[in-house]
Amino acid sequence: MSRLPSSESLSPGLVAFQGARGAYSEDALRLLWPSARPVPMRSNLDVARAVATGAVDAGVLPVENTLAGSVVATWDAIVATETVHAIAETVVPIHHCVMAPHGASLSDLVTVASHPVALDQCRGWFLRHPHVRAVAAEDTAGAAAVVASSGNRTCGAIAGRGAAALHGLSILAENIEDRPDNQTRFLALARAPRPVVEGVLCRTSLVLATANIPGALVAALTPLAAHGLNLTRVESRPTGEPWTYRFFVDVQHEAGSRAFTDALAALSHVATVRLVGTVPAHASHLGAPS
Repeated sequence: MSRLPSSESLSPGLVAFQGARGAYSEDALRLLWPSARPVPMRSNLDVARAVATGAVDAGVLPVENTLAGSVVATWDAIVATETVHAIAETVVPIHHCVMAPHGASLSDLVTVASHPVALDQCRGWFLRHPHVRAVAAEDTAGAAAVVASSGNRTCGAIAGRGAAALHGLSILAENIEDRPDNQTRFLALARAPRPVVEGVLCRTSLVLATANIPGALVAALTPLAAHGLNLTRVESRPTGEPWTYRFFVDVQHEAGSRAFTDALAALSHVATVRLVGTVPAHASHLGAPS
């Protein structure tokens, strides 16, 4: 479990998350700050902006899933709010359930709604139930809330068990994710960076902008390799200008290491660099003992 030191706890502060009460993001929030007051918000960008403006003390957003990959809405939100910083991460096991109003059965269902990332994690279940149509929703728990309020037995939702209990729905199928080890990594965001104890294994997230010339990305990544640093993620996203891109990079290193400091200095000579944040690496994500 990744949790901030008690001296730096936000409790009883306000922590924003995307979705309705009962969402997996709220589970991540509870792992990080058990006594914080959750503030549900409609979009990932709403969460980041609430942190940036001081409307909340912190925010929690999903950044990647082991089945569906990166949550691009989160990275776009981070780019759009340059004053937020990553201060912690945690990983939540994701076990999806199909739920519907009481009295419904799987054979009754015509549609099942959930967040697109959750739907992507359950492709096998939809292939085995071709009579059910997947419908995109803003979040998992929100889809459960809509189904509960409708009372329509032909409409179901995919969410966690907590959402079913919260909204009074019957679970018709459970553990429908394509792999039993399905997990999502979440980042905690705040308005100021937080130091990591020197020597702790950590992960630093960077946003890079390079010149649009041959070899620019290689030149940007070479200092990391030259200093023996492990690049755990790299991907591109459009900048908004036609056919130009920025790169999201995660680097694993020990906090306070000279290798990382030197690599970052060298990288800054060949690319524009935004340091999103350095966080203690979650043990299960790295395959290390908890």
